[in-house]
Amino acid sequence: MAHEWHDLTELTGDRDFVVTGVRLSDSGIGIEGEFDPPPLAGLRYEDQVFVGEFVRCHGSIKHMEKAFGVSYPTIKNRLNRIAARLALVEVEIEPTPEPRDDVLDLLERGEISASEAAERLRR
Repeated sequence: MAHEWHDLTELTGDRDFVVTGVRLSDSGIGIEGEFDPPPLAGLRYEDQVFVGEFVRCHGSIKHMEKAFGVSYPTIKNRLNRIAARLALVEVEIEPTPEPRDDVLDLLERGEISASEAAERLRR
């Protein structure tokens, strides 16, 4: 018996769950096992809709206020609640390397040492 995603998220509520099988509807191929769903799938359906709209409007809280008919603090509170529920991945952003000419200019002016310049150029 097929269930709508909304029904499934109502059933699970805010509890963690695992997926034990997947079937491709067009071919009937199935996979069984234990799979952790992606973080967004663990949210209530209404929160998934909220996150989807937030992405579609490029994070505009003004748009969200209009779309959901609520105030700025309400939007912020809901975003904070959703963020607390998601196990977000730590992302390390590597610094953009300094242009070679900038490093050489700093070295020429005596603002950095030769070893500092070499280190910056290696990055």
